[in-house]
Amino acid sequence: MAENETLECITEHERILQEIESTDTACVGPTLRSIYDDQPNAHKRFMEKLDARIRNHDREIEKMCNFHHQGFVDAITELLKVRADAEKLMGQVTDTNRRLQEAGREVMAQTEEVIRCRIQQRNMATTVEKLQYYLLCLCRYYAALKTMEQLEKIYIPRVSQYRFCQIMAENLPRLREEIKEISMSDLKDFLESIRKHSDKVGETAMRQAQQHRTFNSAVAKQVSMGHYMKPVYSLNGRTHTHNGLMMDTGDEDEADEEILTAQDLVDFSPVYRCLHIYTVLGDRETFENYYRKQRKKQARLVLQPQANMHETVEGYTRYFNQIVGFFVVEDHILHATRGLVTRAFNDELWNMALSKIIAVLRTHSSYCNDPDLVLELKNLIVIFADTLQGYGFPVNRLFDLLFEVRDQYNETLLKKWALVFREIFELDNYSPIPVETEGEYKLVVSRFPFHDAEIEKQDFPKKLPMSQSVPQIYTQVKEFIYASLKFSESLHRSSTEIDDMLRKSTNLLLTRTLSSCLQNLIKKPHIGLTELVQIIINTTHLEQACRYLEEFITNITNVSPETVHTTRLYGLSTFKDARHAAEGEIYTKLNQKIDEFIQLADYEWGMAESDGRASGYLMDLINFLRSTFQVFTHLPGKVAQTACMSACKHLSTSLMQMLLDTELKQISMGAIQQFNLDVIQCELFASSEPVPGFQGDTLQLAFIDLRQLLDLFMVWDWSTYLADYGQPTSKYLRVNPATALALLEKMKDTSKKNNIFSQFRKNDRDKQKLVETVVRQLRSLVNGMSS
Repeated sequence: MAENETLECITEHERILQEIESTDTACVGPTLRSIYDDQPNAHKRFMEKLDARIRNHDREIEKMCNFHHQGFVDAITELLKVRADAEKLMGQVTDTNRRLQEAGREVMAQTEEVIRCRIQQRNMATTVEKLQYYLLCLCRYYAALKTMEQLEKIYIPRVSQYRFCQIMAENLPRLREEIKEISMSDLKDFLESIRKHSDKVGETAMRQAQQHRTFNSAVAKQVSMGHYMKPVYSLNGRTHTHNGLMMDTGDEDEADEEILTAQDLVDFSPVYRCLHIYTVLGDRETFENYYRKQRKKQARLVLQPQANMHETVEGYTRYFNQIVGFFVVEDHILHATRGLVTRAFNDELWNMALSKIIAVLRTHSSYCNDPDLVLELKNLIVIFADTLQGYGFPVNRLFDLLFEVRDQYNETLLKKWALVFREIFELDNYSPIPVETEGEYKLVVSRFPFHDAEIEKQDFPKKLPMSQSVPQIYTQVKEFIYASLKFSESLHRSSTEIDDMLRKSTNLLLTRTLSSCLQNLIKKPHIGLTELVQIIINTTHLEQACRYLEEFITNITNVSPETVHTTRLYGLSTFKDARHAAEGEIYTKLNQKIDEFIQLADYEWGMAESDGRASGYLMDLINFLRSTFQVFTHLPGKVAQTACMSACKHLSTSLMQMLLDTELKQISMGAIQQFNLDVIQCELFASSEPVPGFQGDTLQLAFIDLRQLLDLFMVWDWSTYLADYGQPTSKYLRVNPATALALLEKMKDTSKKNNIFSQFRKNDRDKQKLVETVVRQLRSLVNGMSS
């Protein structure tokens, strides 16, 4: 009996479902009422039957979509074949360069128009497809809400006396809350999903923005050069749109790739459905507030960088991708919904994010010491800014930040090139460059602008005056300019601004980095006189090459150096300062070497008579000076002359100090005669013109003080000295009374050992009295000078 009733019930429900599907909606009411008038639990079984019917229809819809999908794919395939044929036809175009240039511009404009039209068609088809899907998802809840509204306002009041109507009326609010909870649960799932997919959305947007930039640059370059640019006929042509992630790459390898949009990567249907349901239920404001609050929280999470983000470019890339993905989604929500988010809300989020982004980048970029990584960061910032600018977000502050990043980039470059210069100097042999063949000569002059008519006339093998570090330094300065130029690319700056940036960074390299390396090199203990001479020669040639660096920058930027605001290179002062430092170091080291020889002196100050020949240490010193000044022939004339004069003066002063040393108590006439022989050798050396360019006996005047002092004692011409003292024509004008007194005191010692005055006391007491008289008069002159 029960089985018959069940079978009848199923048959009845099938009839009712067919009636609902085939009749007008106005007649549905009596049909539904017959269900509730039947058995007590009949409406539950009917609901199960209705759900099964709905699922069946869903499967049929899906089958229909799958059936037509292959037709859509076939249509696309045919269009791609048409594109290939079109490209072959275009490849046959052969005309003059002038006609190609005109046709290229016209066809490019037409091609872009065709691409835009096809993209619009594609977007419309996609939109219709998505809307059909969204309506299918929404119709269930919307139909249920409309049915409940009709029941509540129209039908239940008419039959309110029935108990089942009261039950239905009581359950309607609960059903509405269930629908709200289900849709809200879907929204939460969506927010969690979008948090995970933001980096993918951002990655796609930034990649396509970069491709768009590359495509535009290529088109501009081809048009400016007057070359024809082959158009790309493709349904996959990509131009930027507001929800876009779409642009034209011009890359045939990527032409067949699927173009991903925000809708492709993220399912926005939960947002649309939930928004619609809350709107129907009159609670839209609650939904808007909840959505905005949650997105603000997610924005703060997205803006938090990883602690080690500055260590790799991947860390910066993930950070930018998440931020771009977040704002691309918000931009899509702004345009796809009415009022869920507003432009003001997005601007507020962006301003908050921008301040945080700038602070993060400023902090993390300061930790970076790798110029390649800083350059990668700059490129990421440019793409990041271009991407978001395409969605209407202001990015001027990001380009201002790039000036700070540029300074950081220059600092890292300077540190890198300081190591490069240091290594070049350490490996240099500080010898002229030998060239055996013409090929070797051309190789050197191709790396460094060297021109010398006399050397060019010489036969091979020959030597170039500079050492191997000169062309290496010159090449590295050019490499630095190229590296500095890389940062200026894609910054939307004029040629004048780029020229100014290049010159300023190059000036920093020359005046700070290279100058510091040269100064440190000159001060190193192992750098001897030969190396210092070569450094002076090197800096001279580098100074002369500065004008070629000016031309090098001008050729890059096409900005004339005669422009009013053009910054000049300070290389001249850099190399002059280094050369002056090297010259000063030459004088110092030369004097130190003379002191080393002087310390080898071993005079027998009490000797009765001289050996008849100059001291060995002094002859060694003079030979050293001769060989050293031969090396100086490659130096500028004044430098060699100054070094020679400085050396002679220092030698003369050292010899004078040796005579007047307070620890030396007595000197014999024999020692004076031996000392005179050494001074004679010094004077002969000076008169031999060890360095060309001195006039007359200029170099010999370095020893004039010693000569006059020794002559005074050797001739014992005190009467002339005292009589002519103070006269400009005095024979002993350069002999100071104090000096003469000090030396006379050493010779007047009353000790009998090797003392010349012991003979005076025996043979001629008048001379003793004369000496005493001379001493008194000298003391009188000294006291008069002091008073």
